[in-house]
Parts: sequence; C-alpha cells; structure tokens
Amino acid sequence: MQHQHMEQPIGFIGAGNMAEAMIRGLLNGKVRGSSDITASDVNPARRDMMERTYGIHTTADNLALVQGAEVIVLAVKPQVAHAVLDVIRPATGPPKLLISIVAGLTIGAMAERLQAGTRIIRTVPNTPVFVGEGMVAIAPGATATPADMEVVEAIFGPVARTAALEEKLMDAALGVSGSGPAYIFLVIEALADGGVKMGLPKPLALTLAAQTVLGAARMCLEMGRHPAELKDMVTSPGGTTIAALHELEKGAMRAALISAVEAAARRAEELGRLG
Repeated sequence: MQHQHMEQPIGFIGAGNMAEAMIRGLLNGKVRGSSDITASDVNPARRDMMERTYGIHTTADNLALVQGAEVIVLAVKPQVAHAVLDVIRPATGPPKLLISIVAGLTIGAMAERLQAGTRIIRTVPNTPVFVGEGMVAIAPGATATPADMEVVEAIFGPVARTAALEEKLMDAALGVSGSGPAYIFLVIEALADGGVKMGLPKPLALTLAAQTVLGAARMCLEMGRHPAELKDMVTSPGGTTIAALHELEKGAMRAALISAVEAAARRAEELGRLG
C-alpha cells in the first residue's frame, strides 16, 4: 500500500532552480517517473527546457495542474504566492496535499486561501539541494497526516536531510540553514583570500578552503562529537591553530554568526507579517 501511495501524481507550481533540483532528485532517486511529474511556469522557454531535459509534462495553467495532481509543490516567489493560491483554490480540498517552499508564507495564510481540509506542509529548503546536500526544515499543518510527512521526506530525501519541527521554529531554521549557505560562502571566500595573501593561487586557495569546510561539516555530522571537541583535536599547545583561533575570537566571529542567524530570523518574521 505504501508503494502505491508514493505513485501519486505530483505537480510543481513554478519550475525555478529549487523545483528543478527537486525534480532531478525525484527522477535520479527513482522516487517518481517523469510521467508522474508536471510543472507549471509562466516562462515558455523554461517549460520547454524542463520538458526536453527531464521528460516531464509542463503547463502554463496552474489550476489544471492542481486538478491533475494529488501532491502539489508550491515553488513560486513570495510576491505572487497569494495570487497563485487564489487561482488554484477551486481545485483544492481534502484530497490534495500542498507542500510549500515559499519563504515566510505561513500555514495559516495558505489555509485561508484554500478550501477547507487541504493538507498543508510548509518547508524551508536551502540551495545545497542543487548538489544533493540540502537541509530542509518541515512543519506540518493541522490536517497533514503522518503519511503526508512520509511523502515530503521521500520527495526531499534524494537531495537533502530533513528535520520535522513546529511551525513557530521555522524562522529560526531559516536563519540557520535557509540563509546559512551564504554565511559559509563568505567564510570560504575569506579563507581563500587569506591563502592568496600568503601566496597561494586563487583557484587552489578556493579548493583548499571549500574542501576543508566540507570535511569539517562531515566530521560534525558523522562522528557525533561536539564541535568544541573536534576543534580541540586540531589545536595543539602553542601551535598554529590556537594562534589563529585567538584572532577569530578577537574578531568576534562567534558573536557575528549568532547575530547573523538572529537578523535573518527576524527579517523572516517581518516578511511573514507583510504577507
């Protein structure tokens, strides 16, 4: 029964980068076949590209897309989300599962614009889904079932780790993982600049920096040890690393990152209110 459940036709409203990464993951991970997937987009060139590249169906008609799908992924810009929800409303209701990846759009705001009983799950993915290393926070609405959560986890599974949480924690998750890749790109760029300052060619410095960040992250995830303990493993008495760490403490790196997470989360709250 569970397998049948996974064959539900799925429709993506919006075929941008994030939707494309999810579709590629579904196909590569054999979660869905291309005949089970339809995507809508306002841009005809984008629709053609998605059809040619992935063999999926495409349409310009969001209402028709929702009528023909059991699972709908809302992957549009926040500015147009309300208008799109108003258009698809007639085709919604208890048989439909709506998964939103729209930043700041609350479950309540979606429920208001859809027919009663529509099952809604709100998610905050991040851009590393493009390389199969995403992080997705998932918050179920009141009408969503455990089976619905399994569907969402299966959709994101090929491209991300998933974590279920309460909706009130979504803005905090956005501050850490949603916006977080940008903070790490800044760290990688700065590390590489330091390498260039000390004589390394830029491409080599970037490789050293990026692979180091990747390796450090994997140690955190796979060794199950506190990052402070992993840091102490690298830090010999009177050595190079402690000299460097002292400079980072002087630069208030910890405080800056904590403030960054807070600023992103507060801005997400504001954007949610504007919606």
